[in-house]
Amino acid sequence: MRTLILAAIAAVFIASPALAGPVTLKSNPVDHDGQVTLGDLFDGAGPAANVVVGRRGGPSLVFEAAQLQGMARQAGLDWANPTGLRRVVVRAASAAPATDGNPAPTPAVAAALTPAPRVSAAGQRIISRNDIVEVAYEVGGIRLTISGRAEGNATEGQRIAIRNLQSNRVIDAVATAPGMAVAGPAAQALRAQQFAAR
Repeated sequence: MRTLILAAIAAVFIASPALAGPVTLKSNPVDHDGQVTLGDLFDGAGPAANVVVGRRGGPSLVFEAAQLQGMARQAGLDWANPTGLRRVVVRAASAAPATDGNPAPTPAVAAALTPAPRVSAAGQRIISRNDIVEVAYEVGGIRLTISGRAEGNATEGQRIAIRNLQSNRVIDAVATAPGMAVAGPAAQALRAQQFAAR
């Protein structure tokens, strides 16, 4: 019996990735080639540093913190998110803000100082295929947000299909800013405004 128990424990350890220990989120995550890896995001990622977790189509890629935690765990990393971040933004290395000699901000401060998405020039793409997008749905004073993956490209005010990462259902939304879209009545109102402006 003891042999069976030891064999079962060994099988569990062999089948699941060994934890590399706790990792720390970088204060200003950047990538250099459009492929975002765990090494771009975390200090101490070790052998998992080259695991690709997303592809950046624009100047930045936004991850939901819970989603990022899950991907890190699948690769054998333990990120506790001690400051309770909701989102993590990864920027292109060329677009990363310079620290001009000052110490790098902590992840919590970096998240708090993340500038609001700028309104794009007319016709400029603000969401690219496979970007992680936060979709807001508001009705009757209640606002819900979910994260999904863009099924295509979109400019501001353009319709876009977003695939819910949890349910795998496709949501009909309207792009409003880089990494952001609305669905439901707000999306219908935006489309009506655009139609009226033509």
